[in-house]
Amino acid sequence: MKRFLIHSVFIFISIASFSQSKINLFLKPSDTLHPTRRNAVIIAEASLATLSLVALDQLWYKDYPRSKFHTINDNNEWLQVDKFGHAYSSYQLGKFGAHALNWSGVSEKNQLIYGATLGFVFLGVVEVFDGFSEEWGFSWGDIGANALGTGLYVGQELLWNEQRIIMKYSFHQTHYAQQSSDVLGNGLSQEFLKDYNGQTYWLSVNLHSFFKNSKIPKWLNLAFGYGAEGMVSDSSDTVTNPFHVDEPYRQFYFSLDIDLSRIQTNSHVLRTLFDVFNMIKVPFPAVEFTDKNGITLHGIYF
Repeated sequence: MKRFLIHSVFIFISIASFSQSKINLFLKPSDTLHPTRRNAVIIAEASLATLSLVALDQLWYKDYPRSKFHTINDNNEWLQVDKFGHAYSSYQLGKFGAHALNWSGVSEKNQLIYGATLGFVFLGVVEVFDGFSEEWGFSWGDIGANALGTGLYVGQELLWNEQRIIMKYSFHQTHYAQQSSDVLGNGLSQEFLKDYNGQTYWLSVNLHSFFKNSKIPKWLNLAFGYGAEGMVSDSSDTVTNPFHVDEPYRQFYFSLDIDLSRIQTNSHVLRTLFDVFNMIKVPFPAVEFTDKNGITLHGIYF
């Protein structure tokens, strides 16, 4: 939940900038270094990071006992859906950081060093906070997932100078939250963040980027998703978790998607909007593969 709350703050700032006068010109990335913009980005990100950490400390961690710094091994919890969430958040925050510096005219090298690492650094600090909380603990698994998310963004920029494979997210409500609302949330606004049963994480692959000379639409993607169901606590053991009605099981998905960032437009307002909403998988028919149910077809999958 924490990482999504943090992520939402950055999304809000992106959307709020649309109210600026001469908005299209304002949103156009600078061709050369623009010190005023660069300084504004640094101050804004530092301020947001500080405020977010203070808010987490006061609104989240204060409700739980403090402890000495300790580590935990939570790699087997939630069938690793939470680890995909860490990778997704790190990827998207890094993407935001790089794009913000690109808007400022910062060199590509510095975009990757100081922008694309935003998610890894910030989520790493949050992980340290967990290390001093008796409820949780510092997780090397979470750190590894954060590194994978950042690495996916940076690696593609170094290899291809573009994002051919995008991490995306989708969500649908499930009945499991009714069995354990204190853990999985009560109502859509909470379940969206807390119910891992309804979360699906996607690798959305742009086809045209791999076949430059083809007639494949530039915006058409193939998407490969991962999720899980049957979980009402962080334990996957039905013996220790009496709430379970179903044995937890993994879900794999195949679907189509749209890379909104590749839709041609001269409007920087639309480009910014497309970039923001490109974090979410576009609903499409999907094929689900599980050991429990075999192959399931979904007319529209969220």
